[in-house]
Amino acid sequence: MVDSRDLATLAVDIAREAGALARRRRTEGVAIAATKSALADIVTEADREVEGLIRGRIAAARPEDGFLGEESGAERGASGLTWVVDPIDGTVNYAYGIPHYAVSIAVVEREPRPEDWEALVGVVFSPAVDELFRAERGGGAWLGESRLAVSDPTDAGALLATGFGYDPATHAGDLARLARIMPVARDIRRAGAASLDLAYVAAGRLDGYVERGLQPWDHAAGALLVREAGGVVGGLPGEAPSRAMTIAASGALHAALSERVFHES
Repeated sequence: MVDSRDLATLAVDIAREAGALARRRRTEGVAIAATKSALADIVTEADREVEGLIRGRIAAARPEDGFLGEESGAERGASGLTWVVDPIDGTVNYAYGIPHYAVSIAVVEREPRPEDWEALVGVVFSPAVDELFRAERGGGAWLGESRLAVSDPTDAGALLATGFGYDPATHAGDLARLARIMPVARDIRRAGAASLDLAYVAAGRLDGYVERGLQPWDHAAGALLVREAGGVVGGLPGEAPSRAMTIAASGALHAALSERVFHES
């Protein structure tokens, strides 16, 4: 029997240690190591170093578990559990010195694919402001000692967050989608770190979040936060979050956003 509390304690400890390293490397100066999907999609030396720290800590504490990380790929374990990690979510913010980035760590069971897994633990740590969001399956979502709950929009409309892919060929579609959801929006935020957008939905700081193009490590921890805070997270109609779409909000707002996202007329 898996003790999710022990997993959560380990995830919190690792996230704090990783966040401290990321913040220290940020003060020393950031070196760009490579680009990924597009010229604007960068990875820093710190991304690789932080993921190496996380992977090493997990391997030492739980050598039978699997690992799925943004920078070092996937490794299947023997325990049926997989750690899904984004070492520095919001790398462009990080590289520019914008203090809005996070360490995202989730533990999932079953197959390490969003459509198949069930998340047990999710931790999102924002080192620049020392905020740590955490959730366990069935145990609620928390920021410190405060239990989180998603919000419902007021009559002024929903405060929504979104993001845009690095490939310029996708921008027209993203902007058209944004235009379709604007009638229900009070305003739009585009902050550049999906894990924190999801954590902020869980905390009621945002009413909803819509984005195409996320990878599994972008939403694994944040999606559990939203669900444990009483919200709904999905992708294409009736499906899990995916690269095709991620939508997170309270139940009523999720339905309204899905209607507008997937109906172009």
